[in-house]
Amino acid sequence: MIRVAGSMLFWGFLVLSSLVLFPIGALLWLVSAPFDPRRSVAHRFTSLWASLYTWLNPAWPVRVIGRERLYEAGPAVIVANHLSLLDILVLFRLHSHFKWVSKIENFRVPIIGWNMRLCDYIPIRRGDKQSTLAMFRQCDRALAGGSSILMFPEGTRSATGRLRAFGSGAFQIAERNRVPLQPIIVRGTAEALPKRGFVLQGRHPISIEILEPIPADEVAGRDPEDTMQRVRALFLMHLKADADT
Repeated sequence: MIRVAGSMLFWGFLVLSSLVLFPIGALLWLVSAPFDPRRSVAHRFTSLWASLYTWLNPAWPVRVIGRERLYEAGPAVIVANHLSLLDILVLFRLHSHFKWVSKIENFRVPIIGWNMRLCDYIPIRRGDKQSTLAMFRQCDRALAGGSSILMFPEGTRSATGRLRAFGSGAFQIAERNRVPLQPIIVRGTAEALPKRGFVLQGRHPISIEILEPIPADEVAGRDPEDTMQRVRALFLMHLKADADT
């Protein structure tokens, strides 16, 4: 009952705070849009908004490991494992400029989805070839304009905590745009909020580990499938090391 009550309090706070913060974000977008084609002001505000829910929740202490390794010399394709809804909130703690690639259903959520559109995040309809092609074109434009993109190559959350098979989309985008890949490993979110259900599971430390970026010259001209397998093997190596300790 304590967990249920705490969960209701958290989700209630998220809804009420979103009702207050979205108009502020919309006003910032309106003022900055004429001179901010990357929507960096809107994204920065969204990063602060999303971070509130981990900053203010003592049950979710978040640690960022290897921030100095985060590639910010130009645009990159950021790839992360996907365990929980919380991954999205937690990855905003990078406080770096990027565009999310997200399933189109998220853009239909009132307030949250509206804000995603203000930030020019990139929708995709799963299983729809035309939507996938449109997503590729939007990613190309975002990278050409200097924005990184962030994708979950597993496509959906893992129900078991084990790394799922990767799709090759993120690696095709990096190869065709000749940009680095930035791998990131998220830990602890599945324990804090499992895939199924909305009841928070008590105190669970969460971490974001930023791995060494893979340079553009090791991505461009390579078979994206090979790069995909290389990155997945890297993730597995780090996650196995966790299991062995």
